[in-house]
Amino acid sequence: MAKQKYYVVWKGVKPGIYDSWTECERQIKGFDSALYKSFESIEIATKAFKSPPHHYLNKPKTAQEKLTNKHAKPIVPSISVDAACAGNPGKMEYQGVDTATKQLIFHQGPFPLGTNNIGEFLALVHALAMCKQKGWTYPIYTDSATALAWLKHKKAKTKLERIPKNEELFNLVDRAETWLANNSWENVVIKWDTDNWGEVPADFGRK
Repeated sequence: MAKQKYYVVWKGVKPGIYDSWTECERQIKGFDSALYKSFESIEIATKAFKSPPHHYLNKPKTAQEKLTNKHAKPIVPSISVDAACAGNPGKMEYQGVDTATKQLIFHQGPFPLGTNNIGEFLALVHALAMCKQKGWTYPIYTDSATALAWLKHKKAKTKLERIPKNEELFNLVDRAETWLANNSWENVVIKWDTDNWGEVPADFGRK
């Protein structure tokens, strides 16, 4: 019989102590900066969890050291977001869905003149704000590297000119940037692995 192990997750979807690899894996896969380690007893694991991880790790481990894209699957429950734009710039809308079921959680637009990048950015911030309001700590997936970069800098670095036709949209961008500047969040935001998982569940299916 395999000896019982206990898994400490210092940094992951939900930090804690887990008594199975399956539960531990749910907390770390897709979470690039995850820190975790297995221990032989609950006593040692408890002590480790209350201590800085570097006391037990020779170097910070990432989830990708144990989980490659070939084997990883999207974390569920989670939220996936996407945007669609007819022309770029053009008529734009965005939405967020349950990753597992594709059930619609929110939808905004269409706006008469926007870009796909703006839509992806607004979708991410919309999801983060909704999660904070409702107390949800679900991971959030996006397939947009640009939106992730804008989120990191808390600024939509769009080249789209602000004109009366898109004033409503830019008002939303202003609100999103203000929210990011004044709020923190617990949700991890993860790049959707399109090559291995196919289109993000929130995709509008118009390609």
